[in-house]
Amino acid sequence: MNIRTVNEVFYSVVEKDLDRVMMSKRDGKWIPLSSREFYRRVAAVAHALESWGLIRGDRVAILSENRPEWAIADFATMLMGAATVPIYATLTPEQTVYLLRDSGARFIFVSNRTQLQKILAIKDQCAVEKIVLMDAADEAGVVPMESLLQGAPEGRDQALDDRALAIGPDEVATVMYTSGTTGRPKGAMLTQGNLASNLVHSLDLYDFKKGQVSISFLPLSHVTARHVDYAMFWHGVTIAYCPVIEQLLATLAEVKPHFFVAVPRVYEKIQSNVQSKAPTAGMKRRLYQWALRVGQEHKDKVLAGKRPASLRWLLADRLVFSKIKGALGGRVEIYISGGAPLNQDLIDWYAGLGIRIFEGYGLTETSPVIALNNPRHYRAGSVGRVLKNLEVRTAPDDEILVKGPSVFKGYWNLPAETEAAFDAGWFRTGDVGRIDQDGFLYITDRKKDLIKTSGGKFLAPQPIEAKLKANDLVAEAALVADRRRFPSVILAPNFSALEEWARVNHISFGSREELIANAQVYALYEGLVADLNRNLAQFEKIKKFVLVTDEFSIANGALTPTMKLKRRFVEERYRKELDELYSGMEPVKAS
Repeated sequence: MNIRTVNEVFYSVVEKDLDRVMMSKRDGKWIPLSSREFYRRVAAVAHALESWGLIRGDRVAILSENRPEWAIADFATMLMGAATVPIYATLTPEQTVYLLRDSGARFIFVSNRTQLQKILAIKDQCAVEKIVLMDAADEAGVVPMESLLQGAPEGRDQALDDRALAIGPDEVATVMYTSGTTGRPKGAMLTQGNLASNLVHSLDLYDFKKGQVSISFLPLSHVTARHVDYAMFWHGVTIAYCPVIEQLLATLAEVKPHFFVAVPRVYEKIQSNVQSKAPTAGMKRRLYQWALRVGQEHKDKVLAGKRPASLRWLLADRLVFSKIKGALGGRVEIYISGGAPLNQDLIDWYAGLGIRIFEGYGLTETSPVIALNNPRHYRAGSVGRVLKNLEVRTAPDDEILVKGPSVFKGYWNLPAETEAAFDAGWFRTGDVGRIDQDGFLYITDRKKDLIKTSGGKFLAPQPIEAKLKANDLVAEAALVADRRRFPSVILAPNFSALEEWARVNHISFGSREELIANAQVYALYEGLVADLNRNLAQFEKIKKFVLVTDEFSIANGALTPTMKLKRRFVEERYRKELDELYSGMEPVKAS
């Protein structure tokens, strides 16, 4: 089945007449929503927007964690020919008001009182006319979303249907703001046709069945999460909403999904969680380590799409691996990763457990998928083959260029930036990569994230950082070398692992500051850096490092809402320590 618009995705859900389109947890129970009720609620919200004067081409903002109301507001807006403006729930009031002013959004849907207070504080600084609150509340000047559903018709609304299906592929469906690792966010205009054309081919070699379950936990303000949810709607897969990532493991255990789509940082966190809970001594420890060794001996077979048949692997799977996979629900058939390159060590670790992760690649501006591994065509380390309806080539400097129907319309109100984003009709991704003789695409680094030392050498920081983070003792790593004499790195330890190491080695400490100041701890991380340096070119070798007690997070500004490192922010945060480090002093330890 082909589709031309995202509105047609909504009507495919209606036509399937499912008892369980989506689920959300309330009062400890998972509550389903049927196709008929989904239609009724979307239609009711669409009528409310129309009654407020919403017209074709207007913008409607959504500031919310993942929940059914997100999808309801999204589809209601698009059915009316308007565009949704997703806003990350983690953004500050200052960042939020910038997006609202820039987009000119007239209406906004917010999830709860916390988000409501954020908007009320900045409402007079933007063009927002009405605020709709998803949670039940009695607040002056605020519209409860539940009130919009009163009196909604039980049957189909032919006038609404005709209007929605008349919206063409060229209509802007959403303005999605890039995460802003290098500056002010830019609003990428994605059309109904951009999004729909990508859905047709991104998952066409995966096997979906009605009634299967997928968890929606990556923020829907992120294009990958939104794309996945649209795909699940289209294929009849039930979506279970997980509003905050802290609830992910519990949701996995309760919902037992068939598909799992995440960014590399989530896969890293799961690995770290497993390792932190691994037995530390005795027979159980020896069994765990034996199983991991057996897994690594058989990882190539798993990466080739086969289940190892040796008695040793089957025993390791039964005693160890099955328990780890059980914590992920126990019936995940497909694991997909996108958003950033996966570290090869991480790919190998999961493969040892019998899990093959299908890595993909895309950008907000490409709606998003450009390439994706799948069960029929897979190559570890690559991001898969390019989708059938796209063209990809590399520029002389190895930048990846793409052309096709899913490439965005341009940046909202930024004609100069839009023009600069293209090279003779080819979209410039800003990523560096290569295509092998079999058509598999490899991403080697982010062009704009390349670091140039004062000696004129260019460094690709992400592969180096990924190797450091593959160690259980490292939570985050930020390479520093731009216009510096030599590379250094800021290391944020994984304190749960480090504190356990300290206890085993009889190192007393009263605080994190005291722990990283310990000479043995410093020597431990010095050894990790030395091990890494053995496999780096001379100009890449890390000469010094800084240990910090901070955790890199979205909340403290070190990570973007899509969990990418804000390198400039981190460097500025530790400028004093770095300046001392490069002044010729001994390496320092920052608190």
